Amino acid sequence: MVEAFAVASGKGGTGKTTSTLSLGMALAEEYNVTVVDADTGMANLLFHTGLTDAETTLHDLLIGDSDASVEEAVYDRFGMRVVPCGTSLAAFERADPDRLQDVVATLAAETDVLLLDSPAALGSKSAILPIVLADRIVVVLQPTIPSLSDGLKVQEYARSYGTGTAGVLFNKVHDDEDVRPIADKSERYFDGPTLAAVPDDHAARAARRAGKPLLSHAPESAAARAYRDAAATLDVRTGESERVAKRFRSAVIPDAP
Repeated sequence: MVEAFAVASGKGGTGKTTSTLSLGMALAEEYNVTVVDADTGMANLLFHTGLTDAETTLHDLLIGDSDASVEEAVYDRFGMRVVPCGTSLAAFERADPDRLQDVVATLAAETDVLLLDSPAALGSKSAILPIVLADRIVVVLQPTIPSLSDGLKVQEYARSYGTGTAGVLFNKVHDDEDVRPIADKSERYFDGPTLAAVPDDHAARAARRAGKPLLSHAPESAAARAYRDAAATLDVRTGESERVAKRFRSAVIPDAP
């Protein structure tokens, strides 16, 4: 039984990778969770999980003449299955984004929740693939009107390919910011609920420096508590694995937005 979520934002710097791993660790208390760094051009999940020396990454699975198996790119970390992506520009240029469909379909057979850490923009085929393949998106925003606008563009694109919205996660919220006016607007325009407002917490930055997910490095921090609240609010709608895998493999992927 599996549901695939693409964690997306429409712009960089919102904290998608921290959010992906934090939601993953919180959900792993109840589900089998697999996290994939699907940002093949600007990957950084490996830095957050201590996998900078990983021998096999998603790039290896996307290169046509590679004989690497999916399982070779899966690492058990922090109660989850983690598939990092490499940072080599040469590997990115050789990677065939179409192969992501088969990778995701294979991973879907052995997990309950699949979280795809997505690229920040929608300017290329590799960037839009996670959103098109996912069942629903989790939109990570900062509490500003421009960020809200960026997120709505992502939702509009996702809708056009039948991908729903699971919810909105406000991240990096400063003490002097009132999220309520923006949250009221988001609940009018987004299909999913507000999952949580995550404070701008120094613990998140310390976790990145330590090469650990926030919920491992500072499990009692205010940000970690907010992410656990978000995971509790997220309604996971698991589907039959073979059906989901077939959908992944048969999805029609556009060349560009």
